[in-house]
Amino acid sequence: MARVIVVTSGKGGVGKTTVTANLGCTLAKMGEKVALIDADIGLKNLDVVLGLENRIVYTLLDVVQGRAKPQEALVRHKVLRNMYLLAASQIATKEMVSPEDMKNLVKELERDFDYIIIDSPAGIERGFRNAVSPAHMALVVTTPELPAISDADRVIGLLENFGFDDESIKLIINRVKPKMIKSGDMLTKDDIKNALALDVIGIIPDSEDVIIATNKGVPVVLDGVPLASTFENIARRLQGEMIPVEEDLKISESRGFLDFLRRLFGRRGDKR
Repeated sequence: MARVIVVTSGKGGVGKTTVTANLGCTLAKMGEKVALIDADIGLKNLDVVLGLENRIVYTLLDVVQGRAKPQEALVRHKVLRNMYLLAASQIATKEMVSPEDMKNLVKELERDFDYIIIDSPAGIERGFRNAVSPAHMALVVTTPELPAISDADRVIGLLENFGFDDESIKLIINRVKPKMIKSGDMLTKDDIKNALALDVIGIIPDSEDVIIATNKGVPVVLDGVPLASTFENIARRLQGEMIPVEEDLKISESRGFLDFLRRLFGRRGDKR
């Protein structure tokens, strides 16, 4: 039976879809059979991030309304042949799908997969309820800013009302800038952990590589950049490995050193 995980947040624009795509790809690279479900009905971004937008025939709404079976609507990834996507419909509204629909959909898929990861819409309305209803675990994505943390706190309260406990809710802190933390200009992991009273399962450094990879329709973990190891750490923690979250920031520190060397040798080349 699949482990069903919802990736959610209180605030839009914190990187949920990026986390969903890259975490799914990482688990698939590790040999797990993975299904990604885009529950952000009306927006439909996950297929674009994965570079699969031109392969979509059926959507989640087609399944819910009986026009296709879940297995027919799944789109296989071009590179990772053990990862599939069920895309959202851009012409539907969240009210066209119910939490019960989502539970039935996941029930039909869970025997065929090791992981089902649901990309939730931001906010706390119907789309959020749809996305969390079939999940066993929630990953709450936030950024190190007070508005995002305040919204995340509200979502955590709602998740607890849905029956999630401290063991089944974990935090992912996205777009962290280590230099700003060191200078005291950005909230630390411990600041956020204390504010939200939850364990942090991943810290993702801020990186231009994410933007570049997204624009290419290639998840960053398939683009051969150092940030991939951060998602590998998160995936391994999900599988029970005890890896200190501080390891995630070492990528950023080493990248800074590499950038320094490139600038140094670039200047020397210019002088020649």
